[in-house]
Amino acid sequence: MEVEKDGVSDTETKADSGVPEVPVPADDTPEVLNKALSGLSSRWKNWWVRGILTLAMISFFFFIIYLGPMVLMMIVLCVQIKCFQEIITIGYSVYHSYHLPWFRTLSWYFLLCVNYFFYGETVTDYFFTLVQREEPLRILSKYHRFISFALYLTGFCMFVLSLVKKHYRLQFYMFGWTHVTLLIVVTQSHLIIHNLFEGMIWFIVPISCVICNDIMAYMFGFFFGRTPLIKLSPKKTWEGFIGGFFSTIVFGIILSYFMAGYRYFVCPVEFNNDSNSFQVDCEPSDLFQLQDYALPSVLESVTGWTTVRLYPFQIHSIALSSFASIVGPFGGFFASGFKRAFKIKDFANTIPGHGGIMDRFDCQYLMATFVNVYIASFIRGPNPSKVIQQLLALRADQQLHIFNSLKAHLVEKGLLPALEEAAA
Repeated sequence: MEVEKDGVSDTETKADSGVPEVPVPADDTPEVLNKALSGLSSRWKNWWVRGILTLAMISFFFFIIYLGPMVLMMIVLCVQIKCFQEIITIGYSVYHSYHLPWFRTLSWYFLLCVNYFFYGETVTDYFFTLVQREEPLRILSKYHRFISFALYLTGFCMFVLSLVKKHYRLQFYMFGWTHVTLLIVVTQSHLIIHNLFEGMIWFIVPISCVICNDIMAYMFGFFFGRTPLIKLSPKKTWEGFIGGFFSTIVFGIILSYFMAGYRYFVCPVEFNNDSNSFQVDCEPSDLFQLQDYALPSVLESVTGWTTVRLYPFQIHSIALSSFASIVGPFGGFFASGFKRAFKIKDFANTIPGHGGIMDRFDCQYLMATFVNVYIASFIRGPNPSKVIQQLLALRADQQLHIFNSLKAHLVEKGLLPALEEAAA
């Protein structure tokens, strides 16, 4: 008979017996909480520990939002580095007895290279005027991709030189481990920062929806859960999944309504060349202007309303909330499968009751990719400021040629005379 212990079956244990085990971290619950909750069962103790730490993390999230976009970007970078460290540490813990040369050194070197490439691209994109003003930055920007490739090539050559005859296969395993980790962690965090530049609402709402779904799915599952959802994560239930879905939809609509009325949240984050600082100020687009929508006849008969006044962004928030509650959890299931493969409960023990940073961000990275693709597909149009930046980087004769072409086009369309008459 197959017996399960801590979510891992005997059959699975035998099948994976060739995988070295990762040391299990000791209980890191603060002593104050241990004493205060000593009279409770382990189930309720875990519930209180998770609840208290969740409130603390949400409070910290509000605080960094208050500090502004630059601090948010730094926090994203710190979270990225910590997630990378947790995954690489698992690899090193599993295979440390083989004494692979340069494994950790090369892993961190590749992290540096990839971050240099992505952040260099971001700086060139969003800080164009600053880059063009400073000679060293202009040179680095011009040859950025070549420098990035040269740095990566150096690491690649170092890896080849580090190969040891008796460990070839294992070293290539770890080379792949590092690169898949970079793909999952660094690429997604880069997309999070791009979402942030579109407006803080595109950063806050998706992250908040994932957090809400995580909390409400846990709450519904804790109190009402009876039907297992997926074998990869035995504690997940259909009751929690469904309760989390409806709660997240409602939460996303309400949060979007509150945030869409503030320029601080809806305006793109831009660099002001005059003040040498970020600014979040603009005339909100139609996406953040209240509009009247006719209700379907079914809802009209129930509510008695013919129309409802909403921000268009609230409709988009339904798509974001749906993804966060239906597809987002698969990031968690993927992480659960990864942890079961190495017979570990959590990626680390950074946060008592929650595990490591990666345990809390396994769904966020999947969400970041969706939001970035969603904005590119359904929201973002041509950006005039970026077009002007590219024009200013051209030679004078090229700028003149584009000017004459644009002028001829406007005259042909009948727009230029109207503009000239208005100016007169």
